[in-house]
Amino acid sequence: MPDWDLRDKACIVGVGSTAYGVFPETDAVGLGIDALRAAVDDAGITFNDIDGVILNRLPYDRFAEVANLQTPFLMPTEAHGRFSAIALNMAVEALATGQAKTIALVYGNDGRSSKMKYGGGAGFWAPWGFTSPGASHAMMYRRHMARFGTTPEDLAHVATAFRHHATMNPNAVMQKPITILDHQASRHVCDPLRLLDYCLINDGGVAWIMTTSERAKDMKQKPVYVSGYARQDDFSQNSYPADDFWYPALQKVATQIYERAGIGRDDIDGLMIYDNFSPTVLFALEGLGFCKQGEGGAFVRDGTLQLGKGRWPTNTSGGHLSESYMQGWALIVEGVRQLRGGQVPPERQIANAKALQFLLATPVSASIILRNDA
Repeated sequence: MPDWDLRDKACIVGVGSTAYGVFPETDAVGLGIDALRAAVDDAGITFNDIDGVILNRLPYDRFAEVANLQTPFLMPTEAHGRFSAIALNMAVEALATGQAKTIALVYGNDGRSSKMKYGGGAGFWAPWGFTSPGASHAMMYRRHMARFGTTPEDLAHVATAFRHHATMNPNAVMQKPITILDHQASRHVCDPLRLLDYCLINDGGVAWIMTTSERAKDMKQKPVYVSGYARQDDFSQNSYPADDFWYPALQKVATQIYERAGIGRDDIDGLMIYDNFSPTVLFALEGLGFCKQGEGGAFVRDGTLQLGKGRWPTNTSGGHLSESYMQGWALIVEGVRQLRGGQVPPERQIANAKALQFLLATPVSASIILRNDA
């Protein structure tokens, strides 16, 4: 495969995260700074080494003031979870163009303690009572069921696999194992989606430190390389449930991501999939070509996503459904720790992990491939 100009040119050299839960004694800025301290320590650097900052869900001016970060490059981003991928892409490009040498990417969220409502508000359909992202995904999955024959029980295989992984993660909010029957017995929130198909809402902070591959050679941690990324936006159905499940956009991403990374789908050892709702996992798997469109339900049955059982161990931290909803940021941290080896409990380690792929199915469809050798 031909070389891509940005292949393996940027690395993640530090990661940090807070506990997840309810912390009314602090706020999003405080959580973000705690995560950044952990990431800086992980990378073996100081705050003075940071000359670029990308923030998500954080007031950039207040954060820079409290953290005493006086950098030539400071970029706030929108609150949507899709910016976990966008922010990483921005950092790679900033490093490649010399806008910064060492970039801190920081996410902070106090949505649980501040009783923030995700969804609701004055949207296009608000006068008719349709304000929920969960309802939108429920309608998308209802269409998927009608068109392809998938079932609500298919989603149980996603939720139970991720909960199984969470039981091996001391930092996960949800520790109690669940079964297929538990999933099917949980109450409907918006039919066909049940309570266990919804992400968690918790306080927490996450941070990454990124630099160039050259600078990474002399740093504390084994670098994790950004081998490739691809993105395709489609807001043509942004005001209502996408009737194509973002499949065309995801297919465009699939045509680019492996060529850019210089490896194939079969070289991927595990997946980190943005799981705000369990149907999104099926949409991402189909769109990125892990199975044919319409076959996502059958694909995840019998433990395909479960560590130690299936070919594609996915969201080994527990993901948004069981670890905490950090909008994609904590999934990247889990990927980095998996690729370093020895930084998660042995029972949660993907054996001989060399390459992991992040998948994001939203109006911004994206994918990132991380590797531990360039």
